[in-house]
Amino acid sequence: MPPGRGRFWRRLLPALACLALLTRLPSFARPLWNPDEGFLATEARMLGQGAVLYRTVVDRKPPVLPWLYELCFALFGDGSLLPVKALAVLAQLLTAVLLASLARRRWGERAGRTAGSLYLLASVCLAPEDAQAACFEVFMVPWTAAAVWCADRSRWGAAGLAVAGAMLTKQTGGAVLAPVLLLLWTGRGRGRATGAAALALGAVLPVAAVAWLTGPARLLFWSVTGSGTYASVAGSVPLAVDRAAAGASVAAAGCAGLLVPVGALVLARRRAAPPELWVWLAASGVAVTTGFHFFGHYYLQLIPPLALLAASALCSLPRRVLRTAVGLSVLSCGYFLGWGLADDPPDLPHSLKVARAVRERTRPAARVLFWGMHPEQYWLADRRPAGRFLTAGLLTNYSGGRGPSRVGEAYGVPGSWPVFRRELADRPPELVVDDSRGKPYAPGRLPSLRAALTRSYERVGAVDGAVLYAWRGREAASGAGPVPRPAR
Repeated sequence: MPPGRGRFWRRLLPALACLALLTRLPSFARPLWNPDEGFLATEARMLGQGAVLYRTVVDRKPPVLPWLYELCFALFGDGSLLPVKALAVLAQLLTAVLLASLARRRWGERAGRTAGSLYLLASVCLAPEDAQAACFEVFMVPWTAAAVWCADRSRWGAAGLAVAGAMLTKQTGGAVLAPVLLLLWTGRGRGRATGAAALALGAVLPVAAVAWLTGPARLLFWSVTGSGTYASVAGSVPLAVDRAAAGASVAAAGCAGLLVPVGALVLARRRAAPPELWVWLAASGVAVTTGFHFFGHYYLQLIPPLALLAASALCSLPRRVLRTAVGLSVLSCGYFLGWGLADDPPDLPHSLKVARAVRERTRPAARVLFWGMHPEQYWLADRRPAGRFLTAGLLTNYSGGRGPSRVGEAYGVPGSWPVFRRELADRPPELVVDDSRGKPYAPGRLPSLRAALTRSYERVGAVDGAVLYAWRGREAASGAGPVPRPAR
């Protein structure tokens, strides 16, 4: 390593590491931040207890992150997400280092420091439940940065591996293939045919290996083809537009320190940024719109290319623009960090109350059904799910990003209701918690669930708006006394 490069990294790496930890401090202040973390924690606990992904526990996501959660639970226990949160800090640090290396190689050391630092400052400038969660996008962006880093050096096999890693973490990570292909087309060195073959091989082999482990048909169904109604905007166009505008506004405010130099460069019509960065940003924008749900954490995918575009712009703009960009980034980061440290995740107090009530009413080995959109309640209650479907959304097509249209048994994942009815009949949960609280997926609107509750369950109480139903056959099956009713 040349002496100059060694000094550069010896100075920058500790600074980036401290910044990565500082910006994610709110992540450690709460047990979890959003239902995605709760879903992954519950899923990983089930996998550790013998469940099989895409068979006896299911989700619409690829398997890398569930397996990572499972590995953390196997090594450190399943009662805390702290190890996963620590890995999220490392993921953000790795992304910043890769971006710094890309910028340094192209525009010099100052650009490298700028790209890495601005990325970390902007990476938490969203609502805390989106930015501070150890979610899919946080673990996807290092793969996308690695794909561009490898392609920039004509390491096409490694670039293909990184593209595969991004897609196997979250489907939309495949958007990074667009700038990689552009770099392949415009690059020099090895022939395009050889590079394309190495890129294809690197991308296909990991996906093929994962398909072999999980079953090709099941991986394809749960990652792609089984989500048709979920990805459709039918009946929800106004709500989708409102959510897109709200999410884009928050992201734009948080990333003002990146947008100012990019906008100044465009207005000044100075040296244009490399086209692959614009392609990367555009492809990431398309990925954000996929499914038309516009959750805040989707916008994290835009920040790596924006950080590089900002670093490129600042090379040809006056020094005062750099000071403005850094100042805005620090102010935005400080605001969102304060928000994260002061605020509770949405519905976490409610989920803690419901989980506590379920622990008090059930045996540790009991199977329960939380009928709602908060799978973290299984993890917080330390009770095993009654079946493979961890949210009502999989069975009804309900999502927090959609209205009441196209919600019901007819819109759930194809084939899910016969399986769900069979699970309820074969191994009835001891307790059913109706946590719909007036949402469109309430049991009263679902004939199959309504019939099961009427036939086999009795209402035994309520907690914070959630209604509890106990299985009538519990006493006969276990020899236990009757389920206590709450005092009136």
